[in-house]
Amino acid sequence: MAKRTAKAKTKGKAEPGLLKRLRAHFRADPAKLPVVEQNFAFYERPNLHLAIEELFNPPEWNAKLIGIVVPEEYHSVTLSKLSQRVSAQRFQEGPVEYIDVPLAGDRHLACVKRGLYFLSADNVPIVMLISQEQYSRNPSIVVEVMAVDRGAAEGFVRRVTRLTRHGNAYRGQVLSVEEGCFGELTVQFHRLPRIGREEIILPESLLQRIERHSLSFSRHAEKLRAAGRHLKRGILLHGPPGTGKTLSAMYLATQMEGRTVLLLTGGGIKCIETACKLARMLLPATIILEDVDLIGTERDHQTVGANALLFELLNQMDGLAEDADILFILTSNRPEILEPALAARPGRIDQAIEVLLPDDDCRRRLFDLYGVGLKLEVSDWDALIDRTAGVSAAFIRELLRKAAVYAAEECGNRELVVREEHLQEALTELLVEGGTLTQSLLGATPAPAASSSPH
Repeated sequence: MAKRTAKAKTKGKAEPGLLKRLRAHFRADPAKLPVVEQNFAFYERPNLHLAIEELFNPPEWNAKLIGIVVPEEYHSVTLSKLSQRVSAQRFQEGPVEYIDVPLAGDRHLACVKRGLYFLSADNVPIVMLISQEQYSRNPSIVVEVMAVDRGAAEGFVRRVTRLTRHGNAYRGQVLSVEEGCFGELTVQFHRLPRIGREEIILPESLLQRIERHSLSFSRHAEKLRAAGRHLKRGILLHGPPGTGKTLSAMYLATQMEGRTVLLLTGGGIKCIETACKLARMLLPATIILEDVDLIGTERDHQTVGANALLFELLNQMDGLAEDADILFILTSNRPEILEPALAARPGRIDQAIEVLLPDDDCRRRLFDLYGVGLKLEVSDWDALIDRTAGVSAAFIRELLRKAAVYAAEECGNRELVVREEHLQEALTELLVEGGTLTQSLLGATPAPAASSSPH
C-alpha cells in the first residue's frame, strides 16, 4: 500500500507532456524565455494560413505541428501557461484542429484553428502557437512566438505578419465585408458577371468620360505615378433610378484586371473602415459604394449612426496616401441632398457624373439589347421610341418582359411573337395601372403616361 502511494505521488509530479516538449526543444526552462504576440482578425485566417505555408516552403525551417486539447474553451491556451507546470496540466497533446474556409471560385482552404509549431533553422529553436480568443470583447486569432532571444521572436512575428498582410487569399478578387451577430467580421467572395462595353447603353461621350477617369488611370498608373500625379480618385455616378449607374460600376470593375474590388451595399456599409483597410493592403483596389446618399445626406437630416458612418467614410478617403491606387465609385439617386463635403470637396470626389434618362438613340439601342431572344414584330419603331420618352433602361427591360408574358398567354402552343399590341398592353399596365410608385421604382417620369393610349 505504501509503495502504491509513493508511485502515485511520483506520477502526480510528472512534468506535463507539452511542457516537457518545450523544455526539450529549447534545452532551457521555457518559463524564462520571451514571448511575442500578434493578433489577427478572423477574416484574415486564410491569409495567415497561406503566409505560414509560404514561410515553410521552401523548407527553410524544420517544422513539426502538433495539436492541443483545450478542455474548456473559456480557458484559452498560451505559451506562458504551457511553460508553467501547474497551468500546463490543463492542456494535452491531441489532433490539430482545422477550420474549412471558403475562397474564391468555390474553393476551400483548411486553416489551422489551434496548433503548436516546433521550428528550428540554423540551430535557432522557435515555437509558434496559433489559437483564438473567441469570447473576448474583440475576438481574434492569436499568434504567439517563443524564442531564446526576444529579437528572434520579434523578427519571426513580423515576417509572418508581413506575409499575411500581402493578402494572397483576397488579392485580385471581388469581396464584401459583413458583420456577424457578435460583431465579428467576415469576408464574402462574389463573382461579377462579365459585362461588355456594348451592354452599357449611354451616350458615347458620357461613357468615354467615365472610362477616362477609371480605366485610363489604371491603364497608365505607372506613368502617372512616375510623373508625380496622384492615383487616388473618386467618381460619383448620380441620376434617376434605373439609368445604369450600378451596371456602369460593375462594368468598370470587370474591365480592370488584377484589381481587388470591394463592394459596400446594405448592412456592409457600416464596415467602411475595414473595407478601406483591405483596399490599402490589396492595392490596386476599387471600392464600390452604392446608394451613398443613405449615409451621405446632409448632417442635419441624419441619425447618429449614419452621421458616424459619413465621418468614417470622409476620414478614410482623406487618410489615403496620394499614390495609393484606390478608386472609389459611388452611386446615388439623390445628389441634391448629399453632404457637400462628400460631393464637392476635391480629393474626395474628383468627378460627379450625371447619368441621365436615355435619349431616343439610347432607347432604340436598349430595345435591341433587351430584345435579344425575342421575336419582335413592330411596324413603327419610331412611334414606340416616342411613346417611351422619359423612361429608364430598367423600364424598357421590364416593358419587354411584360410584353413577352402577354404574348405567351395569347400564343398558346404557337411560336412566341411579341407584337405592338403586347407592348402597348405592357405600357398601359406600367404607366397607367401601375401608378406613380411603379413609375418611380422603374425610373420613369410621368410624361409618357399621357401618350400611353394606342396611336
